[in-house]
Amino acid sequence: MTDTVVDWVDIFTRPTYKYIVLESLQYCQQKKGLIIYAWVLMSNHLHTIVGCSENEKISDIWRDFKKYTSKKILATLENDLSESRRVWMLDRFEFRARHDNRIKQYKFWQDGSDEQLIFSVDYLKQKLNYIHNNPVIAEFVNSPEEYRYSSAVDYADGKGLLKIELLI
Repeated sequence: MTDTVVDWVDIFTRPTYKYIVLESLQYCQQKKGLIIYAWVLMSNHLHTIVGCSENEKISDIWRDFKKYTSKKILATLENDLSESRRVWMLDRFEFRARHDNRIKQYKFWQDGSDEQLIFSVDYLKQKLNYIHNNPVIAEFVNSPEEYRYSSAVDYADGKGLLKIELLI
């Protein structure tokens, strides 16, 4: 699953906003039955391989996750006078909200999620490599396990920021 910030705004360059996403994912794991198999948080989007416990629906969990993170990030941004791009980002989020009758003030996440069903082991390996190599391709790090906001370290026998279930 991939979720992207509207207009590809690079808000996740600041730890404050990254940790809102991480804390929300942890909450969904603990309270809503979310299972995370792989993830990477880039500067403006989140890639995950996720599932959920038997009595839950991933669509419900993900809807709640996006709703909560959107509200929390925007409230934090509104009050963060030290954020140099604050006015510009809020303007982008407000502009996007004008075209959506369901939203009152700001729109943070793009509509929907790019969901792809994993149907084979080869496809799973391809998606894991894609997710974990995103920061390498973006030239943030030299190897996937060096990137802090990813499950790549878990797949390299380390311990990452989120609890994950290893697939391979």
